[in-house]
Amino acid sequence: MTQATPLKMRSWLFAPGDSDKKMGKAIASDADIALLDLEDSVVPDRKAEARNMVAAAIAGAAVKSRVWVRVNPLSGGLTKADLDAVIGAGPGGVFLPKAEGGHHVETLDAMLTACEKSAGIAPGTTKVAALVTETAAAMFTTGTYDAASKGQTRLVAMSWGAEDLSSELGASEQRGADGEYTHVYQMARSLCLIGAVKAGVAPIETVQPEFRDLEALESRARSVRASGYRGMLAIHPAQIAPINAAFTPSEDELAHARAVIQAFADNPDSGAVSLNGNMLDRPHLALAQRLLAENQE
Repeated sequence: MTQATPLKMRSWLFAPGDSDKKMGKAIASDADIALLDLEDSVVPDRKAEARNMVAAAIAGAAVKSRVWVRVNPLSGGLTKADLDAVIGAGPGGVFLPKAEGGHHVETLDAMLTACEKSAGIAPGTTKVAALVTETAAAMFTTGTYDAASKGQTRLVAMSWGAEDLSSELGASEQRGADGEYTHVYQMARSLCLIGAVKAGVAPIETVQPEFRDLEALESRARSVRASGYRGMLAIHPAQIAPINAAFTPSEDELAHARAVIQAFADNPDSGAVSLNGNMLDRPHLALAQRLLAENQE
């Protein structure tokens, strides 16, 4: 599937796949992506029922491209049943948890291709995002993803998670007294960011469980955006507005980016230019061009 415009990925709102009400709210929200969950939020006895509910929710969505499904991990033996149930409904993408390297995306690609062919959907239509730091093994493979590689061309985003990782590590806490993530989780965030940029896909920040503290949420979202993240996962509809605000550039930012591009256009033979008293070089130009491209200018 060819995107006419860049896929918006500022906000990804989880909704349990066994709740019609919550899935409906997620789809009707202002989230860029409604993420219907078949993994952690659905107990084993309700997986089969949830698959049918998720397929029905996708089928009824006005814009299917923004309705995605988090399937169960490849290691659990449930992924194929998830895909068999939902791909025919035409979701925009699949969110793969507990990914442990690019080879997992390649495995998922083969499974998706078979499902798409069975459903009469063009192979490659369904996009993929991967959660890449949820196991100890995964931490060593964040550099193995590549959206340009055969079997990984569906990949458009990578995210990270602290909860499953802390469980595997046997860690009793993820944050220090100041509320910030401790070193190992800061490392997970950094490895996801670096791996995603290397792969040529969007890095997406993990959730903030304290869903009522919207001021702290927006502050964190703005901070990770400044470090290079392009979006953030959410667990409650109230989190969507601050996340969207944090990841939407201001008019001043856009105007500055246009001015940077114009300054270099006016000096095509220069490696550096002066703008508003600051010396800018080619990396500043690349940042400005990317900002405008990602915001459809």
